[in-house]
Amino acid sequence: MNSTESALKERIKELTCLYEVSSIIANTDFDLIEDTIKAIAFSLKKAFQYPKKTEALIWIDDITIGTKEFIKDDFTLSSSIKVFNAPKGEILVRLYALEKETLSFLKEEKLLLDNVALKIGALFERIEIQKNEASLKRQMEHADRLSILGEITAGIAHELNTPLANILGFGELLKEDLKTNQKAISDVDKIIQNAIFSREVVKKLMFFACEMPQEKELVNLIPNIKNAITLLEATFKKEHVNYQVNIKDDELWLRADPIQLTQIIFNLLINAIYFSPKDSIVHIEASSNKKEVILKISDQGVGFKKEDIDKVFQPFFTTKPQGDGSGLGLSVVHGIVASHKGSIVAKNNSKKGATFIVRLPKD
Repeated sequence: MNSTESALKERIKELTCLYEVSSIIANTDFDLIEDTIKAIAFSLKKAFQYPKKTEALIWIDDITIGTKEFIKDDFTLSSSIKVFNAPKGEILVRLYALEKETLSFLKEEKLLLDNVALKIGALFERIEIQKNEASLKRQMEHADRLSILGEITAGIAHELNTPLANILGFGELLKEDLKTNQKAISDVDKIIQNAIFSREVVKKLMFFACEMPQEKELVNLIPNIKNAITLLEATFKKEHVNYQVNIKDDELWLRADPIQLTQIIFNLLINAIYFSPKDSIVHIEASSNKKEVILKISDQGVGFKKEDIDKVFQPFFTTKPQGDGSGLGLSVVHGIVASHKGSIVAKNNSKKGATFIVRLPKD
């Protein structure tokens, strides 16, 4: 075979490879991405001048797949894989020559490698876009659900306020009229106590629905954190849970309602203590950037189930046993944060436990 025929044959192999790679990528199942990378690696091997002496390896993110294990050396050709212009991986092709053989790569083979790297990069850009779209959709659906719940909750709270006020008022009057009947007074006291408890539940509902009045002022977050820890010192000891504070700043100023700010910290710490195993640590971190103050509270408990993580801020949702909680603590926190135009997210830690991240604007 003369040199022209040989060169033409190589070009056909390279074009065939590009066509195969395009077809493989076009039919990719994102859940089976490793199969796609493997198919591309073997297609590349066939496209080179010495396919029997050529091995290919592709790595990107946490995926590494090759036709054979090999060490990068002078007989290796490489091309960087970029995703949104950032290097995320590499294609490596190596020639396995015998001792006296002098093998080398063709210029066109380097171009082929670069083209395949571009195609893989574009594939991972599509995957990233799809993931972001799915995440955004979930967030929007979650926000819509919370908004609807907020409206319903606000309506329920307003409707309950008047009858509860009447129950408390008439209860106090009835108590005055029954001064000589201790048994009746005891029963009326139970009615009053339960009405007060119900009123507190309504207050929490109104916090969730952002219906509670606020008195914002310039507040230093750090003393609020220290005060909440002091108030809960006995609870930490009783539950045999430790805490660790990591705050580098001396002051973290923001405009907020001081009472509601304390309630955010207090409720999140109570939640962290409840789910913490004995002798574990609750981590409290606070920091800031130009626009916001960030509070993180982490525990070392069991974390959230996948199906529960989107429900944690819904009123009356709780993973605690019946009688251990009303399911309003975290929804109250969400309501206060939302009313301050901030954000709160819950996530599982990489090893164990969960973290709540609160972001509140400085102004």
